[in-house]
Amino acid sequence: MKSTIGSPWHPRLTDPSDSREVKPRTSGLTMVIDKGLGPHAFQDLLTTSSGYFDLLKFGFGTSSLYPSPLLREKLAQAKNAGIAAFPGGTLLEAAFRLRVVPNFFRSVLELGFDGVEISDGTVHLKRSERDELIREAGLLGLRVFTEYGKKTHGARLDIDDLCRTFERDLNCGAELVTVEARESGQGVGLFDDDGACREDEMELVLKRIPDRTKLMWEAPQKDQQAALLRIAGPDVNLGNVQPQEAFALETMRRGLRSDTFGLHRVISDYVI
Repeated sequence: MKSTIGSPWHPRLTDPSDSREVKPRTSGLTMVIDKGLGPHAFQDLLTTSSGYFDLLKFGFGTSSLYPSPLLREKLAQAKNAGIAAFPGGTLLEAAFRLRVVPNFFRSVLELGFDGVEISDGTVHLKRSERDELIREAGLLGLRVFTEYGKKTHGARLDIDDLCRTFERDLNCGAELVTVEARESGQGVGLFDDDGACREDEMELVLKRIPDRTKLMWEAPQKDQQAALLRIAGPDVNLGNVQPQEAFALETMRRGLRSDTFGLHRVISDYVI
């Protein structure tokens, strides 16, 4: 549990779940999506929430549009806060389509990113091409986060295919596989057109995935996050969290919000 030395609050009031670990964490990861935060907004995010999220994705192709000094500064600040940063998978997909993947990797390393996201949400990658990209990134010393699923509206989970992809991606060197939901969380993957979670499908996936700590679910909406926390517990990995929601998500993980109030452990010998 996070240390509360010097805090006026009773430790159990800061984490009723009695389960939240300090960083670096191996489960209960939160990935925030940055779609163009300016330097002041980014600093505000780190000031309030740097202890509460672990990964920072520069959404889709935004990385290539930043002024380089600003991007380098944001990456350095994230690193100092113990947050691993990587460009969205769409930028790598663009590099693949335009046949400039080596240049993409050089830029990622030169700018100071910690890792890359490898996806085929928009382009088509052969399985052998996906394997090669994962291995190449790993050999360059980059952390590899892969993404499963298409961005097309109406694209549903294929549980058998997800499980096969999960196993093979990890065997190739990926450390985390993320289930696609886009930044909208509607009509893609686990969520229906209204953004509601198909809970039965998630439960089937969880029964078949051997290591849940290696699986992340994109869940941009608050109700989606609450649903996934109720199904999989406070240590489920959640991604595509909006910057302004990172702090609020942490309260849900700890049972400090009505949506997940029942997640905390029942303690009968508490001291007031």
